[in-house]
Amino acid sequence: MLQQPLLSDWKFLDPQSRRWLAAQVPGCAHTDLLSHDLIPDPYWGRNELALQHLEELDFTYRKTFAIDEAVLAEERVDLVFEGIDTVATIVFNGKELARVDNMFIGYRFDVTRLLKADGENVLEVRFRSPLKEIRDRLTGEELIEWNDPVGGSSLLRKEARSFGWDWGPRFASSGLWKSVYLEAWSENRFRSVGIRQEHSRGKVKLSFTPRMERRSAGKLAGTLSLDGKKIAEFQGTEVVIKDPALWWPNGHGEQPLYTVELRWLDKSGCVIDTWQRKIGLRTIELDRHPDEFGESFQFVVNGRVIFAKGANWIPADSFVARVTREDYDNLLSSAADAHMNMIRVWGGGIYEKEDFYDLCDEKGLLVWQDFMFACALYPGDRPFLASVKAEAAYQVQRLAHRACLALWCGNNEIEQMPDQIVATKARKKAYESVFYRILPEAVALYDGTTTYWPCSPHNPEGYEKGHNNERAGDCHFWDVWHMRKPVSTYEEKNFRFCSEFGMQSYSSPEVAKTYCSEEDMNVFGPVMENHQKNGAGNLIIMDYVSRLYRFPRDYRSLAYLSQLNQAYCMKVGIEHFRRSMPRTMGALYWQLNDCWPVASWSSLEYKGRWKALQYESRRFFAPALLSLKVLGAESIGKNNIALSTVHGVEIHSVYDGLAPQQKARLNWSIETLDGKVLRSGSRKFVLEYGQSVLQETVDARKELAKYGASEIYLKAELVTEDGAVARRTAFFTAQRYLNLKRSPIRSRVKAVSKTQFEVALASKTFHHAVQVNFPALEFRADDNFVDLYAGEERTITITLSEAASLSAVKDQLEIFSLVDSFE
Repeated sequence: MLQQPLLSDWKFLDPQSRRWLAAQVPGCAHTDLLSHDLIPDPYWGRNELALQHLEELDFTYRKTFAIDEAVLAEERVDLVFEGIDTVATIVFNGKELARVDNMFIGYRFDVTRLLKADGENVLEVRFRSPLKEIRDRLTGEELIEWNDPVGGSSLLRKEARSFGWDWGPRFASSGLWKSVYLEAWSENRFRSVGIRQEHSRGKVKLSFTPRMERRSAGKLAGTLSLDGKKIAEFQGTEVVIKDPALWWPNGHGEQPLYTVELRWLDKSGCVIDTWQRKIGLRTIELDRHPDEFGESFQFVVNGRVIFAKGANWIPADSFVARVTREDYDNLLSSAADAHMNMIRVWGGGIYEKEDFYDLCDEKGLLVWQDFMFACALYPGDRPFLASVKAEAAYQVQRLAHRACLALWCGNNEIEQMPDQIVATKARKKAYESVFYRILPEAVALYDGTTTYWPCSPHNPEGYEKGHNNERAGDCHFWDVWHMRKPVSTYEEKNFRFCSEFGMQSYSSPEVAKTYCSEEDMNVFGPVMENHQKNGAGNLIIMDYVSRLYRFPRDYRSLAYLSQLNQAYCMKVGIEHFRRSMPRTMGALYWQLNDCWPVASWSSLEYKGRWKALQYESRRFFAPALLSLKVLGAESIGKNNIALSTVHGVEIHSVYDGLAPQQKARLNWSIETLDGKVLRSGSRKFVLEYGQSVLQETVDARKELAKYGASEIYLKAELVTEDGAVARRTAFFTAQRYLNLKRSPIRSRVKAVSKTQFEVALASKTFHHAVQVNFPALEFRADDNFVDLYAGEERTITITLSEAASLSAVKDQLEIFSLVDSFE
């Protein structure tokens, strides 16, 4: 088999000037127009609103090329498109090949007889405006799309997010978003290969099911290698690996990947075609068994029950074609570095590119894979269902071999509106045709191993009975945020698996400057409001911030406080879920990343800058967790008088590390803000895998009565053979009531290498959530937004993306803590 890439020298017809201009493939109309300065930066200011007319335009892309001689020598030549966004007519050398309308399918056309061996071949892709296509398909049936302000987006198999979401802009573009090439072959070719693993003591049997383009006589042979070393060579469809190196999720072991190379041989033993992939040897199952709480919902990998720790993934850019492997690596490395072991690929975006899944395989990030349906009803007509069936077949065959693949999920949140699904027989039939017939059938046929789950959230006792069943299934819990309930509400819930929950925060000043001027850096102003897509988002952020903190002095302070609040809210929820295991066995917060610079629920800003939540996730997802639960509550009574029943702290340990056991010691103390130790304690114990244990209950009523809640805190430290692996602080009142001192924080910077530096911090009094920042440098810290205790020296190691001098790092260093955020 030979491939001739068709990625260079494309042109597109600008529909406004009627000029043919250079185009980028993969790419889209918006980015091509931007490259020629025909539109302004879509992300700057309110330019999104000024660019909405583009979705009404048709675009034509054209490429002329000569055919390689080697390609012509083969029996058959296919024209292959890995991704077309979305409605297009394909014309090759003057002949119309097809009209396509599904962004999520790879298309292949036999062009053997259309090739011009001498001279130029002309390929045109004529895109129709998605809005025009939607208008032609409208029937008057209300499809209840939650996030499409115009309506009709669910009629197209196009990325739902591109029509706008409550964290993303509306850029319904067109283009060739993946590779295009000619593929030449003779006699036969692999279409795909099914792989089944059978694990037994000390060995794994692999069974291969080749799906060939043609029915012809032939036989299968193959080799298996690991780290470049050949492990096995075999004939036929099976091979047994002895003493296999198993693939494990992040934090539970290594991620060895075997290279499988299969060869299709003719009768004489000549190689007709070759298929190669990397696989991980592992078992993954979704364990749902009856227990004392109802029905479990837990992932088991290689026989080990795993608490799923992670976040939801959205497309990494509004223009998905321009996301690079480096972009994926940056974001997914951040997830792995924060002890995450699972990523949910959310159903309103795209089935991700190969680079994404390659990196998840390599980093041990399990993938909960939604099919691309979200927050809307979908049609049930025959052409639509046929397109969905083809899409499911294509994507399941593409991804089924992945080591990281843990679950296929039908859709995002449609079962949160069961009354709408069953409102008419036609709606119910359309819904169940897709999510209870077509998709599970595709998973059973082309995967055969990975569990299918109809919806997230899903109630296995019947979707008509409503979602968020605490006895069984998974949940999306949004009472904290949308309903504005207290953060402590998390601790009242005992879900089996929480696959969505979140809290918004604002962009850091460094990211805000990429879309607005300093004069426009006002969250209630028109520019920043356009970069807040949740209608009540600003009000909700301000509400939650005001419950914990004092009024901020400027935008930097507001952004900082919003990020602290976000981190605090997720800490309360996730630590409760981890303390609740084995009743709760997974927590995936919303959301890991952004598709543009925006106020959102993400822990990583657009392009990967860490918010406070990302640093906090390294702490609450750590294998050895020290969790402090404050006993009692604060509230506001009549005449705005604060009331409190706070009287103590529970200290819990939670452990899911690699070793089955680990010796540990807990040290705790109640201290004043200026460092005076009022009482302390210590105890030794053994951390056991999969156990959450209440280690200590500290009654602080005497200290509260003598010193007051605004003057003291509880400090706790967990020490193992690896040193101090966790440090936590508990306050007895909201941070806005703390009597923090404005004492200076001393700093000392030391160069470790050209890209790594140590920043030592010290102060005479306590400082909460100390942030080390370098505004003009791209960096990552091993910890940040840390509590600095009176009289201690705390060292933070930073790593830069590019080399810098010691003097440059010192000049850029900014230190900010809670007391700096208010007047």
